[in-house]
Amino acid sequence: MNMKYIQHIVIVSLVSICASANAQKTYNEGTITYNIAVVTGSNQAQTADLWDGATQKLYFKNQQTRTELKSLLGTTITLHDSRNGSAVVMNEYDQNKVLIRMTKANYEDGNKKYAGIKFELKNETKTILGYKCGLAIAILSDGSTFKVYYTTEFNFQNKDYGPQFNGLPGVPLEYESEMGKMKVTYMADKVSFEPVGAILFDVPKSGYREMTYEEVQRLQKKN
Repeated sequence: MNMKYIQHIVIVSLVSICASANAQKTYNEGTITYNIAVVTGSNQAQTADLWDGATQKLYFKNQQTRTELKSLLGTTITLHDSRNGSAVVMNEYDQNKVLIRMTKANYEDGNKKYAGIKFELKNETKTILGYKCGLAIAILSDGSTFKVYYTTEFNFQNKDYGPQFNGLPGVPLEYESEMGKMKVTYMADKVSFEPVGAILFDVPKSGYREMTYEEVQRLQKKN
């Protein structure tokens, strides 16, 4: 075989590999804002109204994430540190402000339904905010499933931002969830790669009633 032809093939292959490697941009920080849509039966209509206009913001900064879920009911903020697996949850509903510190074991226990999650990748695609997204079906250990549309056009350095996405080969820009008997869809409304202030990951030193994860578990069992 002609040596020049072989060299040409090698060069083309290397260029293709580099192009593929550079296709996905990785960011240390940024923000994804989701709008929340609720699908219910008529008997949950009143509850669904409380989620009208609800949003979720996911902030990334290095190995830390901050999730803000806001609705007419109130606000839940979760700070998660991937370096040690710990988390802090702050619930603000009416005049009640509760802060819950969670160890790595607590955090894993609170999200145990996602342990062993697997994703079945489909050929279906759609475009969200200009990003090409593929469809994946998440399969939980109990057999339940939910849809995720994810993009591989960008990623964040911290891939441990949500136990429901462990093993997903991209960033979710639309996905399903459940709240009781209500089906909820999170749809990305904005993606930003602007710097995120470190103050967003500071834990408040006052203004909250502090409870342990175990105390919250005991209260939930009583109810």
